[in-house]
Amino acid sequence: MRFILNGLWLMIALIFSKPTTAQQIIPITTDENALVLKVDKDKNLSVIYYGKKLANKEEYSTVTEMYRQADNYTQVADAAYTPSGSRNLLEPAITVTHADGNNSLTLRYVSHEQKDLSNNVSQLSILLKDPVYDFQVRLFYKSYFKQDVIEQWAVISHKEKSNVTLHKFASANLHLKAKGFWLTQYHGDWAKEMQPEESKITHGIKTLDSKLGTRANLFQPSVFMVSMDKLATEDEGTVLYGALEYSGNFRTDLELDYQNNLRIISGINNYASDYSLKPNEEFVTPGFLYLLSHNGKGTASRKMHDWARTYKVLDGQGSRLTLLNNWEATYFDFNEGKLKELIKDTRKLGVDLFLLDDGWFANKYPRNGDVAGLGDWEPNKKKLPNGIATLVKEAENNQVKFGIWIEPEMVNPKSELYEKHPDWVVKQPQRSEHYFRNQLVLDLSNPDVQDFVFKVVDDLFTKNTNLAYIKWDCNAVIYNAHSSYLKNQNHFYIEYMRGLYNVLKKIRQKYPTVPMMLCSGGGGRVDYAALEYFTEFWPSDNTDPMERIFMQWEYSYFYPSITSSNHVTDWGKQPIKFRTDVAMMGKLGFDIVVKHLNEKDLLYCQEAIKQYDSFKDIVWHGDQYRLSNPRESDVASMQYINTEKTNGVLFNYLVNNRYGAGSTYPIKLKGLDANAKYTIKEVCLYPGNKSAIDNSKSYSGEFLMSIGFNPIVNAQRTSVVLLISKI
Repeated sequence: MRFILNGLWLMIALIFSKPTTAQQIIPITTDENALVLKVDKDKNLSVIYYGKKLANKEEYSTVTEMYRQADNYTQVADAAYTPSGSRNLLEPAITVTHADGNNSLTLRYVSHEQKDLSNNVSQLSILLKDPVYDFQVRLFYKSYFKQDVIEQWAVISHKEKSNVTLHKFASANLHLKAKGFWLTQYHGDWAKEMQPEESKITHGIKTLDSKLGTRANLFQPSVFMVSMDKLATEDEGTVLYGALEYSGNFRTDLELDYQNNLRIISGINNYASDYSLKPNEEFVTPGFLYLLSHNGKGTASRKMHDWARTYKVLDGQGSRLTLLNNWEATYFDFNEGKLKELIKDTRKLGVDLFLLDDGWFANKYPRNGDVAGLGDWEPNKKKLPNGIATLVKEAENNQVKFGIWIEPEMVNPKSELYEKHPDWVVKQPQRSEHYFRNQLVLDLSNPDVQDFVFKVVDDLFTKNTNLAYIKWDCNAVIYNAHSSYLKNQNHFYIEYMRGLYNVLKKIRQKYPTVPMMLCSGGGGRVDYAALEYFTEFWPSDNTDPMERIFMQWEYSYFYPSITSSNHVTDWGKQPIKFRTDVAMMGKLGFDIVVKHLNEKDLLYCQEAIKQYDSFKDIVWHGDQYRLSNPRESDVASMQYINTEKTNGVLFNYLVNNRYGAGSTYPIKLKGLDANAKYTIKEVCLYPGNKSAIDNSKSYSGEFLMSIGFNPIVNAQRTSVVLLISKI
């Protein structure tokens, strides 16, 4: 009897010890798409599909059977979060050294949990653990149903006896199948931001990254597109948008593997950043944002805009202030009297706010140029004997608001701050200092520096309670990376960004609604983590309107127009109408000497601002359509239409000055109601000019989208703004 019982227990044990042949399918669905994960019999978690959503979710389990590719020798080539040091032969998402010195990691599925956060947002968390070490990764997938957007991040932790070293710690690991892949990436420099490049992805690894520490997007923006099967156009093709929500060093690896599949791994750049993770400490990666469109780049961008305005950008559904900036009017050469005249000009022009730029601070080392004073945030007594408060009051008296420029993360070596706190400065103690724009970076990994930077902002608001706007600049990159505060220098780049976000969170807790512009010598820092704290960003210091047409076009793929600060300046050779019309494709501002405008130019600006006020809500919150690409045509055309399809605005610009260039062909509009009738009226006309457009005619939406409309752009009409109105 004992023998029989022992035999039965042995049989039961053998049955339950055998790996099950069952697999588990975990689909993450949005309105159009499904990202499908699979747990196999060995508890490996893999990505088996990312594409159009199937009506019958049971069929996802047969997707892999349809492919006859080379063998997956490792069984982790399609992993949802690829570990290194065990079976993996490809680029990993995570690499670690355990407390005992072992470099291997295996991640097995344990469990998952699905939560509905609202009627449009759900969140999936998946727990993965190493079967040998007490080490775990929790993957998060936050999906936005209507917008087809997924945000993904990871939380890494362990309970080993001592610290574990993280060598790589990506946010996300995608695995895509297609007959071919094409990458759209961007590069640039100061005044040359967002230059696009398209190329077919070939075997090996293409890395998009930054090691600058601050203003990380200066040379290589962190946004990109991947077309699948064929190169996507504005209205056709399958395209994936990707963007890391992080303002520091980033790294995105795109690996076309031996099976001809594309693996995308994105996260914080692990350059010089081995992270020593304590037991029970959680390392939270930034979010990696991605969405998939099957109808080209235009659909993708409009969904991205809708998502950003609704869920990410600070006050994305709200309004913005038009402004007059003094920078190009005065540079550092101003005094209280000159600024008061400019404030009067602000009201005369008809904008909402006067913005005082660089040069208003420092006394021992006056800020009369960019070589001194940065860090000494007290009003300069010679320039402003009555401080900032009298200027705020002057603005109130002129019925406009007042804003101010700061660059609180940086310091000039020629400053009182540098003399008092040399230990607050990022620099190697044994090496000569190297400057970017005559300045160094403050060490935001240090809590004392974080308190100082917060106090710079807090003091401005405390002393000037009606201060209405902040322009936050960041012009230096990090050389000689070293913190006198941190014991582990490998943590520096990560702790710097944590420090910055700590300051911004604290500012927003106390001042939740004050508009702030994210400026970094141009678009050097724009990303969706920063835009949780800033209402807008500065695309480029290059304000030549011809250059801006191209830059704003590329930015528009990823960021809604409400976030783009566009200023009218004296850059470029175009007339004031052309410059103003270009700037109206976003958040309008001026950086000119109003008294230098002739009578007609001033009248044009005043009337254009009134016109802009009548349609700016469509530009900020409507659907954006890129109609005629400036890189492919003599004419650039950009359309905005409200969600009801009743009112829109169409901007048209001549971008080719060769003889006879212009709108030879009609421009096909988009996003209208095909069965409705529309009128088209030219607005923002220069004083004394008559429109070439017959606004008494009406057209069906079908006609305007199928045949199009000619805005009559030519050498005599280089900029044409049209209002579209449903009858």
